[in-house]
Order: sequence, then C-alpha cells, then structure tokens
Amino acid sequence: MVLRVESLTKEYLKGRKANDDISFEVAAGEVLGLLGHNGAGKTTLVNQVAGLVRPTSGSISLAGRDPVREPAFARSACSIQPQAHAPLNGVTPRQAVEMLGRIRGGRRDQVRRRTEELFAALEMTDSADLPGQRLSGGIRRLTSFCMAAVEPGSLVLLDEPTNDVDPVRRRLLWAEVRRLADDGRAVIVVTHSLGEAERGVDRVVVLDEGRVVALGTPTELRRAVPGELRLELTVNPQAPALVAPAWAGPQATNGNRTSIPVPAEYTQEAVGWAAQLRTEGLVDEFALSPVTLEDVYIQLTAEQKEERHDVAA
Repeated sequence: MVLRVESLTKEYLKGRKANDDISFEVAAGEVLGLLGHNGAGKTTLVNQVAGLVRPTSGSISLAGRDPVREPAFARSACSIQPQAHAPLNGVTPRQAVEMLGRIRGGRRDQVRRRTEELFAALEMTDSADLPGQRLSGGIRRLTSFCMAAVEPGSLVLLDEPTNDVDPVRRRLLWAEVRRLADDGRAVIVVTHSLGEAERGVDRVVVLDEGRVVALGTPTELRRAVPGELRLELTVNPQAPALVAPAWAGPQATNGNRTSIPVPAEYTQEAVGWAAQLRTEGLVDEFALSPVTLEDVYIQLTAEQKEERHDVAA
C-alpha cells in the first residue's frame, strides 16, 4: 500500500476542523478521486499527505514512512500539482518542466525525452517555448501537470488538474493520469468535475465538512441512490403538474426540468410514459440515462446538510 491515512484530523483555531477523523488507502496502480465542495477539506488533506501541513491527530503512512516526521522524504516520494497556477513568468513550459525533472533527480536525457512525450501527448508542443507571461490559463495548468508528471514519485497528488483546460485536452490529460497509475504510481486527483472523475478514477472519497461521507468505486456509490436510471423531462411551462406513475421514485424539479428515479426493470414503461407526455404536448423533450456520480454526490451532501440541520435543531 503506497498511502494509508488513519483517523486524520486537522483542527485550526477556535476548534474548526478542516479534516475530521479521515481514513482511506491508495494502492500502487490506483487512481483515487477526492471529491467535495469548496471548503470540504480536500486541499488541507493533500497538503498533510505531502508533509506541508502537520496534522492535529491521526497518522499517515507513505511507502511505510511518516511524511510528518520526514518531510524531506515526503517531498521526494510525492509529486504534487498544487491548486494554484505554477509561477511561469520569465520561463517557458519546456524550461519549467525540465527544471523540475532535474531537481527531482532525473537524468538530463530522460527528463528531456519525458518532457517531449508529455507535450506531444497533451498537444502543447506549439506552446512549449513561449514565455510564461504569454500562456493561456489552460496551457499554464497543463504545464503544472507536466511538472508533477515528468519525474513522478510513488504518489502523485493532483489538485484540480483540469481547471481552465479545454475539453479535448482534458481527455488527453486524464489519459496521462491513467498512464501514471499503469506505470505503478498511486494517484490522488482532487476535482469538482464529477463527470470526468466517473470515467477516470478507480475509487472515490467524498468529503463533506471535513469528514468522509462515502468511499468506494463509482459503481458502489451509485447503488446508494434510489433507482438505477434517471428520467429527465423538460416540461412545457403551460402544462399542469405531472403525476408520476407508481414505479417512479421521488421527483426533483428545477424550473421546467424534472428528474425522476427509475428502477431498471421499468425502462420500457418509463420511455413509453415519457413519449406519451411528449405526444400530448406536456413535455418538450426527455432523456433516460444511468445514475451518475453527480447524482450520488448531490444526494450525499443533501443528506449531510439535513443531518446537521436536525442536530442544530
């Protein structure tokens, strides 16, 4: 096991806990997605794993060693892409990536070859020699990823790696994330892009208010929400309120959009009912699709909010 986190807690002034009794593991060859809203404690957790922040309590084992007691080891064992853009003014992407590779102990020829591979894979060769101040936000973000991936440690920590990156290169970046894992690294990806995470991670940790509220594969987490499918209806604003059939789960409405959970065995009935509604002019369009990680995340955080409200009451 590359990383083992046990009962980790980070408490700041006035008793506020950024992380509260967090436990999970990450193995070599695995991509773990770390999900949660802003302020959920994701970046604080990553910084503790990398030896940059000292926990209040709990333990971290990185390749069998303690990154808190051995921060120099943590810096060598971890490759990290921070949430903030890399400071690139005055240097080109090529210079920045090769410099980091050399600092991390890579041989000059290997670092140059790996840099070229990354730039080609991410379709950023044309920007490789532009001065940093002329780079777009997306290329800056890709450069930051390359700086973490050029000479990676046993654990690669990526904090919002696809921010500002265009859709095509996002897919290319996720392919490189998978390549890092296939080459034997453990990878943690902090992200708000749930659709991307669903396609690119092996397991998911969902944080809310500093606590782990769910941990498992995307498939395991999807089983926690009602229905295996979602029927999405765009309702005609002039139509009366829809009366869902008995097989439908509790519907959620946002403006003229209605979402209804559907058990898989009622697929044909759901399509037939929605088609009839459209024929009658009650809905403008509909779509039936599997439950997504976004559905899971929304339900989990809503449940946590209700629990906190009940406790406060």
